[in-house]
Amino acid sequence: MESLLLVVHIIVALSMIGLILLQQGKGAEAGASFGAGASNTVFGASGSANFLTKSTAFLTTIFFLTSLTLAVLAKKHSSDLYSLTPAGSTAPAAAPVAPATATTPAPVTTTSTTAATNPPTPLNTPSNS
Repeated sequence: MESLLLVVHIIVALSMIGLILLQQGKGAEAGASFGAGASNTVFGASGSANFLTKSTAFLTTIFFLTSLTLAVLAKKHSSDLYSLTPAGSTAPAAAPVAPATATTPAPVTTTSTTAATNPPTPLNTPSNS
């Protein structure tokens, strides 16, 4: 669905560019693009301005709707990517955890006699020599 919508969006965008480039600015004659009097016979008495303006407005509406739809689909797709559970599945129920048994650690004994007889010396003491 997203691919089809994206193709429609691109076609509408290119069509809008073409229609906008065909339109004449203010004060320009419509006969310049279609020949001297051909615009009156092809598009009726009002010339090409009314037809091109309405076509551009229609394509602009379609472009706006496809843009919004693509934005909503992209948001949904990105939220699915960042979810912690796979799409379409539910989170598994948490299994009950047995309480841990309390154990007391064994007392630590030192077998070294040098630690008791030779206390550590401070590192930054001024020497008397």
